Amino acid sequence: MNLEQRPGNWIILLSFGFSLLLSIMPLPSWATLWRPDWISMILIYWAISIPQRIGIAAGWGIGILQDVLSDSLLGQHALSLSLIAYFAIRFHRRINLLPIWQQTLAVALLIAFGQLLNAWIQGLIGHPQPGATIFYPAISGLFFWPWLYLVLKDICQTYSTL
Repeated sequence: MNLEQRPGNWIILLSFGFSLLLSIMPLPSWATLWRPDWISMILIYWAISIPQRIGIAAGWGIGILQDVLSDSLLGQHALSLSLIAYFAIRFHRRINLLPIWQQTLAVALLIAFGQLLNAWIQGLIGHPQPGATIFYPAISGLFFWPWLYLVLKDICQTYSTL
């Protein structure tokens, strides 16, 4: 896709780039477990806002980039993000109609699903995850989603060409 073909593509690319940077940013050891899944949240936002432009292939591509950046099994994050994108697109009308607090719970469930899938894949290759800590990114996503949603919605309204 050419960036000149559709106005506003640079905003989408910038948001995904920023989420990739946030996902590899060094944090203290205590905060690493609580790092929100920024990539999933950005993908969910764009998938429910403009599902005709951001879809399963975008989830797959961003997931491959995340696999390379995080030095994980190639395709692990790609699979989970493409499934998250599928469910977000499948239910985007319902999610958009929900009040923000219910939308936050739906997003947390999608993130928890992705985390559970990643933990299952890690377990299959011999790297078991320690208990309930796999759900910490979903819990922290509960706090960050309303703010992220409002910021991205404001950006979309400012650049109404999306």
